Amino acid sequence: MDTVIVVGVDGLRPGVLAVEWAAREAVVRAAPLRLVNVVPAWCLHDGPTGAVADIGAWMRNGGKSALAEAAAAARRVAGTVAVETSLLGGDPRRELIEVSEDADLLVVGDSGMGSLRGLLVGSVALGVAGHAHCDVVVVRASAADPRPEVVVGVDGSAAQTAVLDFAFREAAVRDADLRAVTAWNWRDPLGGPEASERALAEALAGRREIFPDVRVRTEVVEGSPVDVLRHAAAQAGLLVVGSRGRGVLAGMVLGSVSQALLHVAPCPIVVVRGR
Repeated sequence: MDTVIVVGVDGLRPGVLAVEWAAREAVVRAAPLRLVNVVPAWCLHDGPTGAVADIGAWMRNGGKSALAEAAAAARRVAGTVAVETSLLGGDPRRELIEVSEDADLLVVGDSGMGSLRGLLVGSVALGVAGHAHCDVVVVRASAADPRPEVVVGVDGSAAQTAVLDFAFREAAVRDADLRAVTAWNWRDPLGGPEASERALAEALAGRREIFPDVRVRTEVVEGSPVDVLRHAAAQAGLLVVGSRGRGVLAGMVLGSVSQALLHVAPCPIVVVRGR
């Protein structure tokens, strides 16, 4: 299956920024883009008449217009990338989760209808980050211009292998520095800073040989994982975290650290879900 990057398009500024980010990513991955807009299912079916039909037509036209503008933005950023557009009917979260089954990466903006702009990530972004079949990127409207550094959170969880694999690959294709960060505190079951440094070194072992051109820095910082990673990513181009960390309660679809960082990360954030 060819690599495909799917982008959720909503016509809002964060959605446009997500398209532009995905277009740049499509260039480095040599991957096509699929732009998806979702309207209520009834808007795509014949049957309603009168004012209801007018509303349906207005929403369809709005979706098509948003897709056309998104496609134009993608081509401005990356004119050689293949771009496909899809207007789907249903719940945006459910439809994006479904199309993510055939995607390598799903990209969305941080705000959606009903979210508190600038404060909370939208419900669509939260929903797909917790349930998508592929890795998810959430692009913040408040993010500054892209910078080359990739920051990855290393937490000793079972999922950190996939997280580190993603982070090293991204740093390699971007020719970017990689900063691997571990947070610790006195209650940490792994022990103090020395134990955390050993665990971080063990987690990175072998990858430096696989990616010899990636410049790696390591940091072990006392504090909460959310605060430490938010601070580390302040000047980064990408923050990479897992979907579930150590100590996650059974049945949770998204760890508390990942969920909190979706709200406050100062740069685009990748939630690595794996398959």
